[in-house]
Order: sequence, then structure tokens, then C-alpha cells
Amino acid sequence: MSNNVFARFDVFFRCFAYNLTITLFCRELLQAVQTGSLEPDLALFNASLVPDLFPLLVAAHKTVLALSQSTLVTRTLHSELIYNFSGSKHITESLRRCGLNESSTYVLVARFNATVAELEAARGLVKGKEIDLEELEKRSDKPLIQKHFKISSLELEVSSLADAVACRIAARDAM
Repeated sequence: MSNNVFARFDVFFRCFAYNLTITLFCRELLQAVQTGSLEPDLALFNASLVPDLFPLLVAAHKTVLALSQSTLVTRTLHSELIYNFSGSKHITESLRRCGLNESSTYVLVARFNATVAELEAARGLVKGKEIDLEELEKRSDKPLIQKHFKISSLELEVSSLADAVACRIAARDAM
């Protein structure tokens, strides 16, 4: 097990700070989500749609900002993270596309302000193999990301896939 599996990112904005801990897991979390027994609360992403950590951090920033302004659109902070990552204004569609689903075999788990005990609890939910975050870009489904976020190959000639996704996440509310 690599030391790079869990990565801690400090997201600061104005006068508040939140930590976002991100890791990659396999499909075994689906059952816990379906039965409602997922403890602690986690954001479970279809990792195939995450080209890089940068778009996820943009979504985390938007989530923390919405929390600070009491404008969360979803019921929980972690579902808000998935919603903000999706680029869609439809909650159900966002959670269905970017969250854990029946066909997920590659899952990214994120938790705000995770304690060591919560990280261990999340690890305990998984019977699969943890992999390094460095695998994220290699395992992402680039054609699916382009389709989901409506990114043309022309745009990718002047920008990276991660930057194009991050731009859409950041600009969603302005469109």
C-alpha cells in the first residue's frame, strides 16, 4: 500500500478552511451506498470521469463557498461536491452520472475534514484494492469525459482535458 493513496488538500477561501481528503477505491462501496449504511458520509465518484485532481479541487472550492453562504443545493456537503463536479444543473442527473453507480468499477472517495478514524472507517468499507492517485489520469475515460462535459477535440488542441473540465465546473452557474 503506497503512502500516496491518501492525499490531503487544504482549501482556503476568505476566513474559513476545509480539508478535502481524496482516495481511490474499487466497486465494493456500491452496496453500502444502496443500503444507506455508508458511514461516514463520503462523496463517491465515478473515477473514470475525473481526469485530474484539479477539477475536483475546483468543485470542492465551489462546495465550501456554497456552504459558507448557506446556499447548498443538495442535502449533504458530500453530495454537493459530486453535484458541483458534474457540470450539470440537474441534481439527480449529476449524482447518477458522476456518482457511484451499478457499472462503477473505479471509484474515487472524497471526504471533507476527514479524521484518521473516518479514513480508517472508509478503508474498512472496501474489499477492493487501493491504488495511487497518480493512476487517476491514466485510468480516466477521456472519450466519456469529452462527451459528458461537451469538450471538442478542437478545444483540446489549446487546453488540457483537466483544464477544460475545470473551466466548465467553474462557469456552470454563469451559463
